[in-house]
Amino acid sequence: MTKPQTAPLTLRAQIEKRPLTEAFHITGYTFTESEVLVVSLHDGEHTGRGEGLGVYYRHDTPASMLKQIEGMRETIERGITREQLMRWLPPGGARNALDCALWDLEAKRQGKPVWQLAGTLAPQPLLTTFTLSAEDPDIMAVRARELPDARALKLKLTDDGRNAQRVRAVRAARPGVWMMTDANQGFTRQSLREALPAFVEAGVAIVEQPFPIGREDWLDGLNCPIPLAADESVQDHHDLQNLHGRVQVINIKLDKCGGLTEGLSMARMAQQLGFQVMVGNMGGTSLSMAPAFVLGSLCSVVDLDGPVYMQDDRVPSVSYKGGRIWCPESVWGGPATAEA
Repeated sequence: MTKPQTAPLTLRAQIEKRPLTEAFHITGYTFTESEVLVVSLHDGEHTGRGEGLGVYYRHDTPASMLKQIEGMRETIERGITREQLMRWLPPGGARNALDCALWDLEAKRQGKPVWQLAGTLAPQPLLTTFTLSAEDPDIMAVRARELPDARALKLKLTDDGRNAQRVRAVRAARPGVWMMTDANQGFTRQSLREALPAFVEAGVAIVEQPFPIGREDWLDGLNCPIPLAADESVQDHHDLQNLHGRVQVINIKLDKCGGLTEGLSMARMAQQLGFQVMVGNMGGTSLSMAPAFVLGSLCSVVDLDGPVYMQDDRVPSVSYKGGRIWCPESVWGGPATAEA
């Protein structure tokens, strides 16, 4: 449990826009930049920071998140705990940014890294997927070869009937790589059924979010030989029970569930229910990846590649080597160092 604040806080919240290296396509959306809300909490001695992107398909944007936070400014600056935050803000990007800032601040106050405060294992480099935008099959094959260090790939698919060709093209380009697919709600039962033989032939390990939110019943009785993962269909722990027996993997994103506090609780609850746990991201800088990296020690699948697709990242930053992500404590969540 976090201790109540004994000193007032100074809140700073601002929106930043960071361009991507190129347009990124998924079902129904194209992204050209990463817009984030950065929150900092200063207690007069230490500063904690957090970053949130929100959940675009729920109209949870940095602008709406900023409005939420400014509406609570007086309450926040009087001092707030993570437990209070869970009650006072709903799941989403605003709570994520504030929750992560509080974790970072607590680490600096106590002189202990967040992973110790959270009771997770000491951090190690984590194997991460690298995501391929939904493009023409030959372009996706080229992109796959342009990531020679990647040991795991996540293929974005869409609803145009060429998904089998995409999977075959990437498999031919990278014969030995671990591979999963993500349709972002873009399949019907029929289109998935038609694509599955190519997925099986290519050795796809996980099929993520094949069907739209609200059509979880399409998963009932589905004869799928590949493990299924839920992303958009599972926002926080309240959605877990509805997916029990329907999917095998739960993708936790801190922007969806509303922060590391809920993410840790959700992961442990999911494991108790027999799910495999995955940690993902909505994009963002190293400041978004860092708290998710802490959660990654509880996960069997890690998808934390957001900064790879940005023109510039924060300094210090996470690093990628040999297909793995590493997050130094200097990025976020470490004990205090000398502060200006």
